[in-house]
Amino acid sequence: MRVYEIAAVVAMFIALLIWGYFKEGTIILAAKAFHQKNYDKAEALLLQVPNPAWLSKKRRGFYEFIFGGICLQKQDFNEAEKHYEIAAQYPLRSANDHVAALVHVANISIRQNNFEKAKAYLQLAEKHEEKITAKMKEVIKRLHEELDKK
Repeated sequence: MRVYEIAAVVAMFIALLIWGYFKEGTIILAAKAFHQKNYDKAEALLLQVPNPAWLSKKRRGFYEFIFGGICLQKQDFNEAEKHYEIAAQYPLRSANDHVAALVHVANISIRQNNFEKAKAYLQLAEKHEEKITAKMKEVIKRLHEELDKK
């Protein structure tokens, strides 16, 4: 008699599991591999996400941030810039991570002689100056000095 109720609960858990896979993906596992500097594994886990646009906002920003870091490691600067630009549009773990994404785009833009874009991204990064670490402030300062030389 209780078969229908049990089947409904099981179906609900399966639906929740599938929904969670598409909204959360393998981002946490990829982040763990990324922090252990296992970039190939992190990339493979990120590539398992069927459609990044389906991820929740928090996960999408983190997905793009990690993918940007992987592209930097591969020295694929155009792809890294694209991923960091997208990551900066989403909420990240902290203001420091958000500023890091902006600074990466600025740094890549300087390397590609796109100084106006670099200045614009550094201005966006400076809006969060009171919330970032001293190390990040130093990176922003060095990028400004490099821009002033050019």
